[in-house]
Amino acid sequence: MKKKLVIIGGATASGKTSISIELAKKINGEIISADSMQVYKGMDIGTAKITKGEMQGINHFLIDEFEPDEDFNIVVFKNKADKYINEIYARNHIPIVVGGTGFYIHALAYDTEFNEEESSELRKELEKEYDNLGADYIYQRLVLLDEESAKIIHKNNKKRLIRALEYVLATGEKISTHNSKQRKKESPYELYFYVLNMDRELLYKRIDLRVDKMINAGIVEEVKKLLDKGYNKELVSMQGLGYKEIISYLNNEISLEEAIYILKRDTRHFAKRQLTWFRKEKDCRWIDVDKFSNVDEIVEFIKNDISDFR
Repeated sequence: MKKKLVIIGGATASGKTSISIELAKKINGEIISADSMQVYKGMDIGTAKITKGEMQGINHFLIDEFEPDEDFNIVVFKNKADKYINEIYARNHIPIVVGGTGFYIHALAYDTEFNEEESSELRKELEKEYDNLGADYIYQRLVLLDEESAKIIHKNNKKRLIRALEYVLATGEKISTHNSKQRKKESPYELYFYVLNMDRELLYKRIDLRVDKMINAGIVEEVKKLLDKGYNKELVSMQGLGYKEIISYLNNEISLEEAIYILKRDTRHFAKRQLTWFRKEKDCRWIDVDKFSNVDEIVEFIKNDISDFR
């Protein structure tokens, strides 16, 4: 008999955190973060990381577990998340996976297998090309070889860009084709997969407001502290949204106003790519947030959709 796995996905700033907390309280749930940035310690403001107080006593996993210079990727995520899921089941609780990193969520939901060669010579060569010839050069190579993947991977996402190009060069198969095959796999779980959606303009306003709150909360000081600790801009963690823009400001490459503008713009583009990914998922149910009056109504809807809690 399959065990229940609840997933709450959606774009950044769509309200996943508050809904997941209230749902966890209703169904004896524990939360596993599927966010590729909130896993890093000391990166709180720029990732809009949930605070201890906001957790309201609900167990959270894969938050503040890695230093900014430690390697964290899809394989590490899946191994850790699989372990936490089994521990949650052992407590007779229900795991709730929450986040906007669709690739991570899909790998977990459908038990995707990965064959990672950490010493890949091809990967090292591509990393050199990225550093020496620039993101645009690598991105255009991917456009020629796997246009579908290029549409959903930002050229500044070095890790994913190189991974996609490496895959097609090494196997002769597009990673988008590989992912499409993986999407046809049946989940080993009794899956309750929800994606939060809302009016695009409302989402963009929420994103702009979130960025303004980050600035007021002290993201500039947060980035300064990280740089002072020796974490440089070449790290994957420091290339995340919010961090690379503030680093450019601190390096006198752009003004603070320009950094804020770029961050808001790029976060909107990122949200659009997140939703594009989720639209390809076959088993998810979209929830139009703006059709509900409040969080409680959304939580009640999800709770009632999970058979044992009707």
